[in-house]
Amino acid sequence: MSTPVESPVNADPVAMLEAVFRRAIVAVLGESFADADPMIRPSQNPQFGDFQANMAMALAKLSGRKPRELAEQLVAAADVSAVAEPLEIAGPGFINLRLKSDAIASMLDAMDNASLGVVEDEDTHAIAIDLCGVNVAKQMHVGHLRSTIIGDALARVFERRGRTVYRENHLGDWGLPIAMVLHQLRESRTDLDALTLDDLNAAYRAAQQRAKGEDAEAKASLEAAKTTLIELQRGEPDVHRDWQKLIDVTMAAVYESFDLLNVKLGSEHNRGESFYRDMLPDVVDVFSRSGVAEEDDGALVVRFEDRERPLLIRKSDGGYLYATTDLAAIRHRVQVLGADRVIYVVDARQRDHFRDVFDAARKIGWDRTPDNTAAELVHIPFGAVLGTDKRPLKTRSGENVTLKSLLDEAIERGCREVSSRAADPAAPTHGMTEAELAAIGKAVGIGAVKYADLSSDLVRDYVFHMDRMIAFEGNTGPYMQYAHARVCSIFARANLQPAALREHPLVLNEQPERQLALLLLRYGAVVADVGQSLEPHRLCSYLYDLADAYSSFYQQCPVLKAEDEAIRCSRLRLCDMVRRVLADGLDLLGIAAPERM
Repeated sequence: MSTPVESPVNADPVAMLEAVFRRAIVAVLGESFADADPMIRPSQNPQFGDFQANMAMALAKLSGRKPRELAEQLVAAADVSAVAEPLEIAGPGFINLRLKSDAIASMLDAMDNASLGVVEDEDTHAIAIDLCGVNVAKQMHVGHLRSTIIGDALARVFERRGRTVYRENHLGDWGLPIAMVLHQLRESRTDLDALTLDDLNAAYRAAQQRAKGEDAEAKASLEAAKTTLIELQRGEPDVHRDWQKLIDVTMAAVYESFDLLNVKLGSEHNRGESFYRDMLPDVVDVFSRSGVAEEDDGALVVRFEDRERPLLIRKSDGGYLYATTDLAAIRHRVQVLGADRVIYVVDARQRDHFRDVFDAARKIGWDRTPDNTAAELVHIPFGAVLGTDKRPLKTRSGENVTLKSLLDEAIERGCREVSSRAADPAAPTHGMTEAELAAIGKAVGIGAVKYADLSSDLVRDYVFHMDRMIAFEGNTGPYMQYAHARVCSIFARANLQPAALREHPLVLNEQPERQLALLLLRYGAVVADVGQSLEPHRLCSYLYDLADAYSSFYQQCPVLKAEDEAIRCSRLRLCDMVRRVLADGLDLLGIAAPERM
């Protein structure tokens, strides 16, 4: 007996087809195959259908049957006649599926609301994302770009699916390096109320230079800095007040960069090394008492069976390390904040460090939430930003490129491109004020930088090539923004409010209409996939495919000049959904979507 599928009421055709074929698999092979993957995939060639079910070969091997015969049995058991044309079996057992146009239209109707097909995550635990991680008294450099925008994009995806997200900016605001800068400033009688970030950078370099070497001056400088650190640790009011001024000056510049980047990070997200400082003695005490850590020549280490290197969590002189603080942070994020996913967006050089810290946290049991859910501890190791010479991006003097200088250049280039295009009398932006063009130019420049980064495979290095990033053609941020603006222009030319069209039925007779509709229906699954895979470039690829499919649709299917009113309204609804999905997807990447370009 076949297992019919109900008329579609959700916006995910893959999920619908997976559900009916899972039931068919059980009907044919029994309950032991209930978890088998039907392997529903979009067809590479529309000529063979909309989707392909590829499970027969794998299941035939497991069940001892012939693939094509098994495919025939599965087709007989899976009645999808309400939503699909008769199923076809190709080759050794591929099942081709072509959805009925009215079924696709019904699914689009279900998607045509504020959710846009994005379904809330069933997991109600919080998620903690460690991102940015600036050091006090130092300017943000290009290396902070990736951690910040990758982490923010992932946070937006999780929030879009209804999760509570803790953005954790783990500031480097404690310890001897900060005390060295503070001592340098106090000793030179710098007016800390008029302190600038340049003053801080100069003091940092001077303090580091003074502490080098073995001469008496270097040793005295280091001892003085240690004394300052002790005073800071004791909470001496004047020392603590001056320390806070260093943080305020540093973070003022950081927040300026966050604002330019359209990143959701504020002072409420700062939980740096100073936040965990009082927790460190207990971290060491718990590891010591439990026997998970052991003494080694006065130091305290955690050993692992599968590697030679131990994890040092207390030095022989009693000092703590980054690992100690990271363990305290995991404990807080999992057991206090209740996060069952703790994600660290930190460059690939820290891979071994996080592997050791995560394994140590598991050994001590700090990977369990208050309701005893096992927390997933994840390090996202990203590659470096390279110059056109394929080496780490540097200034001509060999120093790290500051993030602010990079963003300023991007905005300048964006404004130049937008102003140049606005000079054309036929351009939608012709006649706009300088302020309006500057706002669009800023959005284009920043969008170019962010999209170039997020559209790359995270683990790979990528070349920072401004000319390529700022281009309005190809898989770039400006192209995606322009695609959105093109759709908006249709409604501007027709003087229509898109919301007024949503009561009109969808008519999908032409192949470009069907292809665009099917791609729109994938949006919710793509967002969910990014949340699972932690790979924002998958969303970028989807948005580029959607923009490309829209371009084909627009060229082949007249919209405002459609042959009759019903088709005109239907195509305008498709345009509206493309507009909203592009805007929503770009927003998940933290990229603005101007309505005119």
